Amino acid sequence: MKLSGLKKACTVFALCAATTIAGRAQDFDTLFRFDGPNGDLPQSSLIQGRDGNLYGTTTAGGGCEIFSLGCGTIFKITPSGTFSTLYTFCPVIVIGCPDGSSPVGGLILANDGSLYGTTEGGGFVGSLCSPTGCGTIFKITPEGTLTTLHRFVFTDGQDLHAGLFRASDRNFYGTTRSGGTYGYGTVFRMTPTGTLTTLYSFCAQPSCPDGGVPQASLVQATNGDLYGTTWEYGSAYGHGTVFKITLQGRLTTMHVFHVIDGAQPFDALIQGTDGNLYGTTSSGGHSGNGTVFTITLGGEFATLHDFCIHPHCTDGFAPFSALIQATDGNFYGTTAGTIYHEGAATVFRMSPSGMLTTLQYFDGANGDAPYGGLVQATTGKFFGTTTRGGYYSVKVCQGIGCGTVFSGDTGLGPFVAFVHAAGEVGQTGGILGQGFTGASDVSLNGTPADFTVVSDTFIRATVPAGATTGYVTVTTPGGTLTSNVPFRVTQ
Repeated sequence: MKLSGLKKACTVFALCAATTIAGRAQDFDTLFRFDGPNGDLPQSSLIQGRDGNLYGTTTAGGGCEIFSLGCGTIFKITPSGTFSTLYTFCPVIVIGCPDGSSPVGGLILANDGSLYGTTEGGGFVGSLCSPTGCGTIFKITPEGTLTTLHRFVFTDGQDLHAGLFRASDRNFYGTTRSGGTYGYGTVFRMTPTGTLTTLYSFCAQPSCPDGGVPQASLVQATNGDLYGTTWEYGSAYGHGTVFKITLQGRLTTMHVFHVIDGAQPFDALIQGTDGNLYGTTSSGGHSGNGTVFTITLGGEFATLHDFCIHPHCTDGFAPFSALIQATDGNFYGTTAGTIYHEGAATVFRMSPSGMLTTLQYFDGANGDAPYGGLVQATTGKFFGTTTRGGYYSVKVCQGIGCGTVFSGDTGLGPFVAFVHAAGEVGQTGGILGQGFTGASDVSLNGTPADFTVVSDTFIRATVPAGATTGYVTVTTPGGTLTSNVPFRVTQ
């Protein structure tokens, strides 16, 4: 599983064989190297803020490097690499850590520019929690003011490895990998003011069809339901599941993994433009080293790619991160490999039919073990993190580096994106992009919308009457920008 400020582990996988197209790219650059005091073990995807900068978390570091556990940070980095630490969490040696400790999951953006996230530990000390607490949910402003919205107790969940997802009802949804009624994790809902409701508790028996230990965040599909994965179980021989859960908490198991079709899915699913769900498994498949898969909303499952580490293979292995679908229609992701296999950590591009191209190899000096996925900024460029490597401070980071932030340019053009990609007529939402100063028109599927240019990188727009689901266009002095995904008009 992923490295943690509290638990650090590597998984070594077996040899395999596969067919892949390799294409070492020359346009990936290291933007920043963590050194321990400014962070260690970044494991989640970055997110673009209203200001056009990127925001992320590190699981450790920020003053805890002498303990090699706990703490963690929230940081901001410009697209050109200027770095600043927004917040440092308290060390786990401080019992309780009321603000939380070790943010493993990523952040999500709200229309007001605030960011929301989770911590693995800290927040509350209870008899059933570890000494560091069960974890927290927090809100932080772009200036670094943090507010703790919820402190978990064991009965409502513990050990948050995933970030949050904000659904169409404007509530936050997430998972815990342990705790709950049976101790094997939960699905929860939290209101914007911090009121938490446990929607589902996964059961404690390996034979339970619902699986257990959900590591990943959730995604809401166009049918309104939430979809996610569990790391373990699903049957006596299962190795995780894909599930659907309604906003009211009714769970349905969509697929049970049995190794040959993949095992131990770790990160979130995404919904592709074709309406199907796509994801990765960190192990399993014919090779034993992870897969890319697709599943329809009706449960029809197919494996698209098997990863391997055979000397003649160039596709890497162990994809722990979620995929993204970029503006060219292709899927992009990372493989984490392990620190024992140089070249096994990669950035890849995969066509919807499963043809894979390796774009970047990590060799340690430029980073290693990219457990987090990629984000495509509205400039068209890609950004990501590596959990290890960089070699900035070998003493603090156990000789292998504290991790990096990297960028990649594959020639894709600029676009606009949404803070929330769904809303009702009359609701106001946020549009992210660049060059907005002097914008003359915002339209949703051809219907003009009222809008306000807040800054050169952010527009506030209202869903117009008569609008239907479709792409948003923004007419700027530099040209017309189109959204990367359709905006869904809800009832």
